[in-house]
Amino acid sequence: MPPILNAQSITKQFGAKPLFKNISFTVEDGSRIGLIGPNGAGKSTLLAILAGAVEPDTGELAVRKRARAAYVPQDSWFAVGLTVRQVLETALGAAHANEGEREGRLRELTGRAGFEDLAEEAASLSGGWRKRLAIVEALVGHPDVLLLDEPTNHLDLAGIEWLEELLAAASFAVVTVSHDRYFLEATSSEIIELNRVYAEGLFRVKGNFSRFLEEREAYLESQSRQQESLRNRVRTEIEWLRRGPKARTTKSKARIDTANEMIGQLAAMDARTAASSAGIDFSATQRKTKRLVEFNDVACDIAGRRLFEGLNFVLTAGSKVGLVGPNGSGKTTFLRLLRGELEPAQGSIRRADALRLVYFSQMRELDENLTLRRALAPEGDGLVYQGRNMHVASWAARFLFSGEQLNQPVRNLSGGERARVLIAKLMLEPADVLLLDEPTNDLDIPTLEILEENLLEFEGALVLVTHDRYLLNRVASTVLGLDGNGHVGQFADYAQWEAWIDQGVTSRDQLSEIRDQVGRSETRSETPAKKKLSYLEAREFATIEQRVEQSDARLAAARARVEDPAIASDATALEAALGEQAAAEQENEDLYARWAELTDKAV
Repeated sequence: MPPILNAQSITKQFGAKPLFKNISFTVEDGSRIGLIGPNGAGKSTLLAILAGAVEPDTGELAVRKRARAAYVPQDSWFAVGLTVRQVLETALGAAHANEGEREGRLRELTGRAGFEDLAEEAASLSGGWRKRLAIVEALVGHPDVLLLDEPTNHLDLAGIEWLEELLAAASFAVVTVSHDRYFLEATSSEIIELNRVYAEGLFRVKGNFSRFLEEREAYLESQSRQQESLRNRVRTEIEWLRRGPKARTTKSKARIDTANEMIGQLAAMDARTAASSAGIDFSATQRKTKRLVEFNDVACDIAGRRLFEGLNFVLTAGSKVGLVGPNGSGKTTFLRLLRGELEPAQGSIRRADALRLVYFSQMRELDENLTLRRALAPEGDGLVYQGRNMHVASWAARFLFSGEQLNQPVRNLSGGERARVLIAKLMLEPADVLLLDEPTNDLDIPTLEILEENLLEFEGALVLVTHDRYLLNRVASTVLGLDGNGHVGQFADYAQWEAWIDQGVTSRDQLSEIRDQVGRSETRSETPAKKKLSYLEAREFATIEQRVEQSDARLAAARARVEDPAIASDATALEAALGEQAAAEQENEDLYARWAELTDKAV
């Protein structure tokens, strides 16, 4: 049977540079494809082309006869006045569903998705519930392939787990653009990275995200060796060309042509593989005050509803707090309490004098009519960072923006690029307390890894609201959890909060008992977070002992060759054997040092 979707030699260009060129992409029955790549690579555009929502500049998209594709873009909006039921009834009608089966289908899908009130207005739902509704709307027509663009961006942690279970049980094919590493690991059986670093514009690996990381590392190492070999050959040919060979013979002319071709190949390879990363570095104020914010028996009400009560909590310098809870449980409201925008319904909040809070809002407020230049430097072409004067072009380059983009309006930027603009603005403000509300939305995986490292090194206090479970587990030293029913608890990690939710706390006594079980202590929150293993380091740590054993064997074999009488009596062979032994000793020493470093982080 032919593939459901077959895109051949697809090219799409916005502005001077193409997003991607001559990309070929197929989706088969049962595929579980995770589509990743750096910001600006064109992932969302490629997904929209596969959905038929955007036309490619060149190339063709073939859709299998009678195949149905359902597409859920990043942002999910519904017309004002439509109820949840009306949205889904319209979708069922558009899908020409059997009228006698429509009500059963509607109730089955909404029940599994957790919708209780089908008369609720769709436009008034939270971002997470609008996303659930958009996914259910896409499923009513029994699609052959579901195309999801960053579906976890607006879902809470429970919503992400619901989606993981839904996709695990699905019979249709799925293509998902996502930066959520745990989600990719759980839902993908194939990973495709869209990236100019690859000669074909993409790299495709059968297997989960961990397998992809291993295969990509091997590919890039091979490409690096090939690049170095080509560089050496080009160096030799350039030396020959400098001697001014005459192109009088066919042989000389052919060599000149070959040399020029190799020089072009190397230039193209160098351009593709040029590495760059965002220079994220939040600055703390270096203040000596230890206790920054104290919550004393705090309760919070919104519109007559109690979000939480009995909160006793101290935010100290160096603490890394992950704030978790279902949508609507009060996470953003808690940040507003911290900032002094709201007063508690009871209890008190004490803040250190002249406290400097820097806030990253999930709403991503940016004036879309501003140019990138004015968004980064409102007062002129200069700015001050950590006491140093910088030109806006240099500041923009630090966040991977080109000089050509400076005069483009913000509305032309991708979601990830807008996030980098906001991070660039926040970095200009030294902070005692850094409040980050869903900072990972739209960021690519390399930028996420840089963000993780910087948050671990940040010397001030951090309060992090995120649905990215990997980031939460790696960065947070304390988890403050809300259950949506008025209860709040403090935990060592996300897993303990999940256990608390699963137990279904119904009383203050139960909550106190669970708090005792997790061993909460103020000392823990005052201790700066120790660096933990990154995703790649965890994969490396899992195999390093085996690599050390292999290195030991290579070193022993190298030493045996040096001691072999036949080699010892041959000066040339002995010199080569000694070189091999030195290389094996250096490799062995480096591996043992790396093993010790990773072990220290892991324990």
